[in-house]
Amino acid sequence: MPKALITLTTDFGTIDHFAGTMKGVILGIAPAAQIIDISHEVQAFEVTDGAFTIAQAYSYFPKKTIHVVVVDPGVGSTRRPLLAEMAGQYFIAPDNGVLSMIFARERAKVRHIANDRYFLKPVSRTFHGRDVFAPVAAHLASGVPPAKFGKLIEDHLRLTFQQPSRTGKRAWTGSILKVDRFGNLITNLHVDEFPNVRTRAFGLNVGLQTVSRLALTFTECASGELFVLVGSSGYLEVATNQGSAAKALGCGAGSPVELVIY
Repeated sequence: MPKALITLTTDFGTIDHFAGTMKGVILGIAPAAQIIDISHEVQAFEVTDGAFTIAQAYSYFPKKTIHVVVVDPGVGSTRRPLLAEMAGQYFIAPDNGVLSMIFARERAKVRHIANDRYFLKPVSRTFHGRDVFAPVAAHLASGVPPAKFGKLIEDHLRLTFQQPSRTGKRAWTGSILKVDRFGNLITNLHVDEFPNVRTRAFGLNVGLQTVSRLALTFTECASGELFVLVGSSGYLEVATNQGSAAKALGCGAGSPVELVIY
């Protein structure tokens, strides 16, 4: 059997033991598993940030990859743990919308993970990453069929935060999905939906300013100049060369934006 590939995406950070402990649990059950960290720096409690992070990464992994996504402010509550099969891969996550961007793109078969035979005992009320998600991933990697973990469901949570709305003949309102570590503001406006920004004049209202320049690269613009570019994920981003657009505009994740195409 080839080595199973398991990815981890969490808001645990790297200062505490949480991410490392999850890896220990996985390797204790599936010692041949290969573990890859997508990120442990998702903004704490921010489901939207987690959803964006995994949605940008999963399609670059091979079939049968197992993705464990733990951004879980509802840990210990009645929210369900899920096992989803999408795009030939597996996703293990809380039922809080963190897989919503992938649900919007892919056909999904979703199960409520309910068989506690595959959990660590006792199950902590505050660390399901260790006691539920990591062991389930490891057992799945070891060959346990998905059906063993629980029944299929159709009422899993799907958030609609990534959908901009039309507010005028040439105007759309959206929001900032994420602020990356460079201070770039990644909006939910995808270039495939707004291709005219490449050929027509536009204004992107962010904070108290309107940004109207489209750049192909960061180095096209002067230091401190605000501009829009199409990021690697295809979303429109507000950036500044060698500076933080987030600080310059005083905006963060969830802040509204308005796009007007003339």
